[in-house]
Amino acid sequence: MALPLSILLILTGTTGIHSITTAGKVSVKAGASISIPCLYSSQYRDHVKYLCEGYYWSSCSYATKTNQPQSSEKFSISDDKKQNIFTVTIKHLTDRNTYYWCAVEIDGGSDVRQYFQLFVISGEPRVKVAHQEVTGYIGENITINCQFTDPGKLKWCRLGMTCVTEKSGLLDGTNVSIKSDSDVFKVTMSGLRPETAGWYWCVKGDFQMPVHLTVTEKPNATVAPVPTDGKVTTVKDEQNSASFDPMSLVIPLSLLILAVAVALVLWFILRCKKAKSGSVVPKEEISRAESDTDVTYSSLVISTQQKGKGGEAKEDDVTYSTLTFPHQRST
Repeated sequence: MALPLSILLILTGTTGIHSITTAGKVSVKAGASISIPCLYSSQYRDHVKYLCEGYYWSSCSYATKTNQPQSSEKFSISDDKKQNIFTVTIKHLTDRNTYYWCAVEIDGGSDVRQYFQLFVISGEPRVKVAHQEVTGYIGENITINCQFTDPGKLKWCRLGMTCVTEKSGLLDGTNVSIKSDSDVFKVTMSGLRPETAGWYWCVKGDFQMPVHLTVTEKPNATVAPVPTDGKVTTVKDEQNSASFDPMSLVIPLSLLILAVAVALVLWFILRCKKAKSGSVVPKEEISRAESDTDVTYSSLVISTQQKGKGGEAKEDDVTYSTLTFPHQRST
């Protein structure tokens, strides 16, 4: 059985070393990831920071360091020297990943360190939030829901500062109100300022859950950035272009194709009629066209007499036709 923390600190010789502030107990679901902030004194700003894994300080092993490449898929570390906070992230947690130390290297002396414990369970964590990273906007409010399963006093604390334990209070110049329900308490921070950004704790009984708040200007989402071709595209235009349905062109294209087909059929019929009517030309037309002359027709009737049976004369009419082609008229 693990020794109580106070006895552990006595045995490892760490009593009185509080130059680092971090979480005490954090409950995490197996397989999940967790980020733990470690606040250090400003005198250690340029020192190497690291995470050490193990129950005893004397036998713990390096997990990740700020002066080494971040090559591990399980551990990572980052150092915010403006806030004097380095953050360690542990992924794919199992029940073996429970005991850790936030530490700062001291050249020629004992390293500064602070112990924290992870309770990795298969069920719901003792205290949890939907997201460890939340974003608020300057001048507005933000609400963080802290869910819990165990009884105990609830708090909303800022890392390295005091806590709000009542229904309302002031935390580092920001108004805080807390509403508690059967299994969740809602923390609302009003009138956010840039200075409000930082690490906070949801606290319920002996367990904490770190939450990092980023405070920024509210973006203007009405107009998209101007493209290089000079055209301004609004969000509404992008939505309209994204919702364009190609099937809306089927009917207009069908009507256009039908009209072209009808026009081609009519054109073909008219062409055939014209060709047929022009194929039969009167001979007079051909002669006139070829000779470019006038044609004169005349008729001559010659009467002849023949004797009939009674000696009477009988006339037969004979008609002669002649064609006269005058000389071609000069043009």
